[in-house]
Amino acid sequence: MRILLIEDEKQLAKEIKAFLRDEGYIVDHSERHADASENIAINTYDFILLDLGLPDGDGMGLLSEIQKAQPHAVTIILTARTEVNDRVLGLEKGADDYLAKPFSLLELKARMAAILRRKSGWNREEINIGSFKLDLGSRKVIFGESEINLTKKEFNVLHFLILHKNRVINRYQLSEHLWGDHIEDDYQSNFIDVHIKNIRKKLGEFGDVSWLETIRGIGYKIKAQ
Repeated sequence: MRILLIEDEKQLAKEIKAFLRDEGYIVDHSERHADASENIAINTYDFILLDLGLPDGDGMGLLSEIQKAQPHAVTIILTARTEVNDRVLGLEKGADDYLAKPFSLLELKARMAAILRRKSGWNREEINIGSFKLDLGSRKVIFGESEINLTKKEFNVLHFLILHKNRVINRYQLSEHLWGDHIEDDYQSNFIDVHIKNIRKKLGEFGDVSWLETIRGIGYKIKAQ
């Protein structure tokens, strides 16, 4: 998944980027209001982490831009401001959550996961798809008593498609949101297709995977169960 981090504190931004990238996220970083506004306008994000105290403008003003350009993005405000009015105003303007500095990176991870589950209609760390179960905590796919060995990228592909079930996701979207790849189309298409083929093969040894559909010439879709 792709994240935009809007934060002007260099050391904090460095720590957040390193942590989230280790968790498998693609992270873009903006230090200033103007750069963040440009990123919001031209890219698509799953999460936006927004500092309110930016050097060239109030981060609160970016919330309106986020709501217009990124209506499906999860927005979490990260700020040293602890006043109740700031928290309330941010939430009223469309933010999904609020973390006051200093905060634990593990808490940030937990908040992100909780919001994602809530927005997706899940209230547990597990997702059932067909006869399979995804354990989001351990990042494992389980069939009955068996664990299926997916690579990190294969798990990310499957998880991303399930998050957007019943929507056709093209190869470029998968590549951009999961890895930030900007490579030649022919190579990129093959790159994604190989991962889908491996997922089908590994899961197909245990059960039916007809819910993972190929939309010819476009991409892939998870058919809701």
